[in-house]
Amino acid sequence: MTDPIVVVGIGADGWDGLSPSARRAVEHADVVMGSGRQLGLLPESPALRVAWPSPLVPALPGLFEQHHDRRVCVLASGDPMFHGIGVTLVDLLGADRVRVISHPSSATLACARLGWAAHETPVVSLVNRPVDTLLPALGAHTRLLVLSRDEHTPAAVAELLTEHGFGPSRLSVLGELGGPDESRLDGTASAWSHEPGARLNVIAIDCRADSGTLRLTRMPGLPDIAFTGDGQMTKHEIRALTLCALAPAAGELLWDVGGGSGTVAIEWIRTHPLCRAVTFERSAARVDQIESNAAALGVPSLAVFGDAPAAFEDVPPELSTPDAIFVGGGVTQDGLLDECWSRLRVGGRMVVNAVTAESEALLLQWFSNCGGQLRKFQVYRGEPLGGFTAWRPQLPVAQWSVTKQSKGDAA
Repeated sequence: MTDPIVVVGIGADGWDGLSPSARRAVEHADVVMGSGRQLGLLPESPALRVAWPSPLVPALPGLFEQHHDRRVCVLASGDPMFHGIGVTLVDLLGADRVRVISHPSSATLACARLGWAAHETPVVSLVNRPVDTLLPALGAHTRLLVLSRDEHTPAAVAELLTEHGFGPSRLSVLGELGGPDESRLDGTASAWSHEPGARLNVIAIDCRADSGTLRLTRMPGLPDIAFTGDGQMTKHEIRALTLCALAPAAGELLWDVGGGSGTVAIEWIRTHPLCRAVTFERSAARVDQIESNAAALGVPSLAVFGDAPAAFEDVPPELSTPDAIFVGGGVTQDGLLDECWSRLRVGGRMVVNAVTAESEALLLQWFSNCGGQLRKFQVYRGEPLGGFTAWRPQLPVAQWSVTKQSKGDAA
């Protein structure tokens, strides 16, 4: 293509809401692509109109190849670079092949209607994600916006909030923002009884928690009772220390080897919406409990594979180069640490916890050869003893953490 693809953001107000430059981009195009609803907002013109096929993303390369010698304009809802088709097209074609003409996003319009500061209001998209994805963002006295999949999303969100102790939360469903049919529905999550309204809507949540609701923040170290299973997990205090050693950052990928209940991988993902994780677990029953915990704590994207290291080969390419690896089980298995080390990217971190003398001895070998930091933790918990309180020791945990400096590093 000689001309860049022009992506024009269009709101519910259609043609009337477009700027002069956006109108010119549409009028000068030979081909206009968009959803049927978006194309229907335009006045008559000689341009060829192409409605998006389904599924969309796999069809995009062929569509643009078919019209490579024409001036193409793509319609997007609101701001094309805010959870929009603009991001997809830049990833596909490159930033130099795409010109974006923005329009106010639905989130910007929602904040304007509510009087909320847009720069202080988190946004969670449920357009292509399970409703459980909302859970990590919830907290007493938090305000956030939710981008809905359709007109049934508000009821699903109200149900989710009520089930997880946020029934008193105030909801406002803002439909067709900026258009002639703009609407608003208000109520509380626990008493939500509105019929489905506008298909295009944004949900504003002013979170309020029931008395006694378990606090589940994004900070490492969720209480053990937040997880279900057979008790095979990295316990609360050690988990917090382990996640601090792993040091998750936005967009990074963790491999959790010996998942147990999935606690470390789940908390890694919860620290930031862009964090990703893969966990490996040989027990089918524990795989089930990992998936159950991941859904209950709002990270259904957690990928679970089988026995390590054999299952390393099953990981898709986009998840095959971890930024960090945690080994919480099977430390003494022949070749496991070597295989983990070889998969870790240069600059990545590996953290290994050991509770037996044999596994601790292996950590000493690796520490001697690769450096890093070696620590030992002993946690005591106060528990009843008759009419008094006594300190009950937990199993001591040795922890080795290290940053991989080069490809040649080896034990």
